[in-house]
Amino acid sequence: MPDDQNGRDDRGGNGGNGNGGGDRGGDRDRGGPHVECPDVAELIRYMAVNLVEKPDEVRVELVEERNANVYELEVAEPDLGKVIGRGGKTARALRTVVQAVAPRSRKRTLVEILE
Repeated sequence: MPDDQNGRDDRGGNGGNGNGGGDRGGDRDRGGPHVECPDVAELIRYMAVNLVEKPDEVRVELVEERNANVYELEVAEPDLGKVIGRGGKTARALRTVVQAVAPRSRKRTLVEILE
């Protein structure tokens, strides 16, 4: 019988689905069927191509340094402002997405926009 006015049960738990909470993600955190190493360069290219006027001039190159994987993004000169954005907001957003999907490793993942 519900205990409060909204019809909710105060017994706790997770809604009575029977698994008792915990890791409901299955094998997601243990190397299950998800993609282990996303193609970060392809993601950067995809985002840049959708921002610029000349998508055929977008180039992304991975430069592996000792302590970092550096992705160098190169676009046509007139499109540079579109990739950087006002006050660098677009570039910051692009870097945030890359950090979110980059594989976890001892190396840092950086995105450099070349002029």
